Amino acid sequence: MIVLPGIARPRLVVPCDRRASAAAVRRYGEPGSARAQLAGRALSAVLGTGAGGLVLRDRLVVRVPPGAQTIESYLRSVLGRRVMVGIHLGAARANRKPVLQLLGPRGETIGYAKIGVNAVTVDLVRAERAALERLARAGLTSIQVPRVLECGSWHGMEVLVLSPLPVWHRRVPLRPDQLGRAMAELASVPGVKRSGLMSSEYWRRLVSRLDRAGDSGEHDALRQALSELAERAGSAALSFGACHGDWTPWNMANTRDGLLVWDWERFAVGPPVGFDALHYWLQARAAGRGLDPRQAARDCVTQAPRLLDPLGVVPAEAQLTVLLYLADLAVRYLSDRQEQAGARLGAPRRWLLPALTAGLGNL
Repeated sequence: MIVLPGIARPRLVVPCDRRASAAAVRRYGEPGSARAQLAGRALSAVLGTGAGGLVLRDRLVVRVPPGAQTIESYLRSVLGRRVMVGIHLGAARANRKPVLQLLGPRGETIGYAKIGVNAVTVDLVRAERAALERLARAGLTSIQVPRVLECGSWHGMEVLVLSPLPVWHRRVPLRPDQLGRAMAELASVPGVKRSGLMSSEYWRRLVSRLDRAGDSGEHDALRQALSELAERAGSAALSFGACHGDWTPWNMANTRDGLLVWDWERFAVGPPVGFDALHYWLQARAAGRGLDPRQAARDCVTQAPRLLDPLGVVPAEAQLTVLLYLADLAVRYLSDRQEQAGARLGAPRRWLLPALTAGLGNL
């Protein structure tokens, strides 16, 4: 297999087959920036001519004993057709897992396979399967989601095979309020329920998740912040629904055929309406643009009324919702041990907790 851009900085591993390698590189660059797309197309063209083997010399060689089952032979058996795989190598995160692009003999994308390799990623793979099966029955009109093609186990690892979304279709700009309407439709999948925060199932789950996350000064600071939030919120009521959980610019594409959204492993039923809008805005700045995450989190608090207005969240509730979102994200990072896994934004004390603490003073 060809290692791209090279062994020193591996990002993508593709088959040596010229059509499959060209397609893998072309599809890999499509959801990214215009610059990434152009670079991907240029490299894809080189691989498609068959000259890639001469120019790109770094290789990964897998030696398989005769008759041994490989992930390719397993996928071939469950899908009933020949499969070659390309492997995307993401940044260091606790939830990093093998994501395989499944390619046919003509270079066509058959689907994607996610492999759960430890307790965290197995849970996420199973959660994504459950989420997509539920959403398939929901009759969504404003977004398209992948279909579950197959699920099973290979050598003790969880395997989820998903249909490809047509990310190769021409991109179009988002229409005004299109994103807000899509997020509002998703929030309504289980039915939006109105409830006092302190009496809600969501609040009980949030506190329980933090209790299970461990003990440290960082955990204690977050517990103190939640205690203060509960005191200040009093009998305040919020609307609770569903959320994608990781809706970001790089987990979606707006095409002439509709809005495509993928990576549903963090889908949740029960959070306050508006979490997706806040996450989209914050991650685009703190992760996507590489801005100062601490300032981005503070700005998210001040921008919350504007961000949540398209979802019908009034300003007073928006302030409470954004603080809950920051606390929820901090609990997630602590539970997953993102800092220990090397994630750049994995330490809530460095950016989420300061914004949460400052925001409590204005609640």
